[in-house]
Amino acid sequence: MKLTNLELTNYRNCANIIFDFGKNKTLIIGKNAQGKTNILESIYFLSCLKSPRTSNNTELIKFGENLCNIKAQISKNNTTIDLSYQYNINKKREIFLNGVKTSIKDFKNTIKCVLFSSSDLLLLRGAPQDRRNWLDMAISQIYPAYDTRLSKYEKIRIQKNNYFKECAKTGKYDDSLLDVLNEQLSVTGSNIIYIRKKYLNEIEKIAKLKHKTISETEELSIKYDCNFLDDDSIDAISDIQTVFKASLEERKNEEIRRCQACVGPHRDDIIFSVNGLDGTKFASQGQQRTIVLALKLSELDIITEKTGDEPILLLDDVLAELDDIRQNYLLKSISKNTQTIITSVDTLLFENEFLNDVQIYKIDKGEIIK
Repeated sequence: MKLTNLELTNYRNCANIIFDFGKNKTLIIGKNAQGKTNILESIYFLSCLKSPRTSNNTELIKFGENLCNIKAQISKNNTTIDLSYQYNINKKREIFLNGVKTSIKDFKNTIKCVLFSSSDLLLLRGAPQDRRNWLDMAISQIYPAYDTRLSKYEKIRIQKNNYFKECAKTGKYDDSLLDVLNEQLSVTGSNIIYIRKKYLNEIEKIAKLKHKTISETEELSIKYDCNFLDDDSIDAISDIQTVFKASLEERKNEEIRRCQACVGPHRDDIIFSVNGLDGTKFASQGQQRTIVLALKLSELDIITEKTGDEPILLLDDVLAELDDIRQNYLLKSISKNTQTIITSVDTLLFENEFLNDVQIYKIDKGEIIK
């Protein structure tokens, strides 16, 4: 799979910009706040119809304009595929696949991407929500139906919270309705937890090796930290649901008092450990960056293995944040067949050998300059 063309119209600060990707490696250079990140964001957005930077898609529209459009052309299995996404200020979207209006289900995951940005280096220092977001977006690249499960779970959770708030106003509680909501939450939530644990087990095997190669002596482990599962060996969906339901019953009064769902995958976390020590608490900055680097490179491998498509690697100003050892490992780990699009302030971080076979674009104020 290869992205051959990208056209942005009124996307963020890009009024009208067109890229032809003639080589496997593309370097987009420019000063900060000129639109480099916006370009990579638009490519990633096409893969999952979600921005890694905002949940409000109206922010994607250039200030003062009524709509934005992302168009892309992909070469896949000797076939050309045209993608188009349009969104307006009235929160209406239109998506096209080969010029024909299509559904989200058919559009998503036509293109596969792994985005590695400087903000990802804060993954271990961030909140549990940041780690859950990383995990959910990574899983969505290989299990398209996963997003549907997440959306369903979120709707039930909000419905349950609203039920508690309404009951708090009236002072009346309907146990039968709460039982129905808890049953729905436990079914959908257990499925989400099962998939999350399965994905982390698979990516851990790959990331361990990459991490060991970079660090030489340190051992990485990844654990799914479920808020109600004390036994990490519980993996079957039915067993997860049994414990889930028991925990819901046990914390029923707490949930009623707090007027919110306190049990479920929306409360979970991921623990990254180095030599048995929790990386969020004890890892140095360098160790944390090694973990994230190993994770991102492992995402490439797992997508290729599971889907048969080699994803596009998007590196957003990340090289400047890595030391020489990690820079070299990253660049040398990228397969020659992997289409890679990199943003950077300048070309100083790259060796001449690398630059000899790279297509370079210069960006200024959302425009390509000569």
